[in-house]
Amino acid sequence: MKYTSWRFLAAMVAVLTLSGLASARQAEAREPSAEALLNAKCSACHPRTRSGGLFRVDEQRKSPEGWAMTVRRMREWHGLIVSEAEEQVLVKHLADRQGLAPSESAPFRYGLERRTLVESPDDPELAVLCARCHSYARVGLQRRTAPEWRRLAHMHLGQWPTAEYQAMSRDRRWWEIISGELPDKLAAKWGFDSTAWTEWKTHRGPDLSGSWAVSGHRPGKGDFHGRMEVRRAAADSYRMTYSLTWADGSATAGEGRSVVYTGYEWRGATRLGDERISEVFQASADGRRLEGRWYLDDQDAVGADMVAVRGKGAIAGLSPAAVKAGGSARIVVSGKDLGKTAIAGDGLKVDKVISATADSLTLQVSADPSAAAGPREIVIGKAKARLMVYDRIASVKVEPDTMVARLGGNGGPVPPAHAQFDAVAYTAGGLRIGPVPAEWSVANFDEIAEHDQDARFGGVLRPDGRFVPADAGPNPARRGNNNIANLLVKATVTDGGATIGGTAHLFVAPQRWNDAEIR
Repeated sequence: MKYTSWRFLAAMVAVLTLSGLASARQAEAREPSAEALLNAKCSACHPRTRSGGLFRVDEQRKSPEGWAMTVRRMREWHGLIVSEAEEQVLVKHLADRQGLAPSESAPFRYGLERRTLVESPDDPELAVLCARCHSYARVGLQRRTAPEWRRLAHMHLGQWPTAEYQAMSRDRRWWEIISGELPDKLAAKWGFDSTAWTEWKTHRGPDLSGSWAVSGHRPGKGDFHGRMEVRRAAADSYRMTYSLTWADGSATAGEGRSVVYTGYEWRGATRLGDERISEVFQASADGRRLEGRWYLDDQDAVGADMVAVRGKGAIAGLSPAAVKAGGSARIVVSGKDLGKTAIAGDGLKVDKVISATADSLTLQVSADPSAAAGPREIVIGKAKARLMVYDRIASVKVEPDTMVARLGGNGGPVPPAHAQFDAVAYTAGGLRIGPVPAEWSVANFDEIAEHDQDARFGGVLRPDGRFVPADAGPNPARRGNNNIANLLVKATVTDGGATIGGTAHLFVAPQRWNDAEIR
């Protein structure tokens, strides 16, 4: 069984999502409760403490991904015998009972959403002692007591006794630090008890069923908008259907299922067109907004940002979200029951309401030639959305600015890991205009890459900004070396008579042999 996607979590308990509430009641009569299952499967190794909790288990809080990794580790390291359905029940129960509040997960949602993991840790010591082997997000998405952080340090050395050397940690008193002062530091920074969790753990997640207006952007393909219909299958378990329209006029339909953990953590598994995607969204406390990212199951660097809203007058987004001074644009405002009237900001004019549906309002908006560059508002009822006015594209940034692709394939068990780039335009004052079409190319990053001809061997950059790495394994044309590369990705954008360029740094690295839900 593979654990590189969220499909096993999004299923939760198969009988719940496949057969609905009637089957759920039948299953409850046959299966033990989640707490009874936790006791039956975990208490043999985690005895009861004086307070009545399970030793170690009750001293930590984690995201759903974190608990999934814990249960899997118990299976692989300690021989825990648990079925897939039981595993899903345990993860759901633990994430709901000992999860993270929204404010606690917020700084590290990039790790949950499988965004690029080029990080800037806020603590240099933790960056060295923890993030040399895995992401900083993986640490920041946990909460433990000081003794439990210390046990975690001991576990690392017991399981990986050469870690001190492999992590190049001989540059400091590694063991003395991680077994002595570091656990107290971690507990002070990410302790088990917090006001945020105390306030959130009593929150009752809202029923998210209903009709949602959707807006988003997929690098390499463009903006999309549409509708998501959500039907409740059981408590915290949903079925969805999608009907999306892309900026180029093409349409995509899909259907899937999802589970909500900790009252707000939406994890979905959907077939969208001919692609299978995993969804990592966050629900607002009032249940009126979903926001996050979905990505391809087999290529998690390829995905889309998405916002969904429900409730009369709510706006999910604009497409496009900018208009050039002296020009006009056809703008789709995605939202629920927006009506047919819109007011534009200073220097803007709504020339025409092209169409109005339950999920969108399409406008023709023009900008005065003298309109100063800067943000404006489109006001529809009580809702507002930002619309950028610009006079010219002054600069282009390639996003992400640093990315890692990985070799693979060539008959081996690990497929290549692609990288997806987007060209984003900015004004002279550094204001973000938004994604724009670009011509893409790749070059050697430095003199060493030039000498080794990395751009020739590393892979291919497609016209949509998606980099496909070369095969893994020895390459006879490189005297038996593999196809790793150090590359410069270039985007060229034309605005009127001007040509503007942007660059990003791309590493083409060897395969990732061991993957996890949080890297």
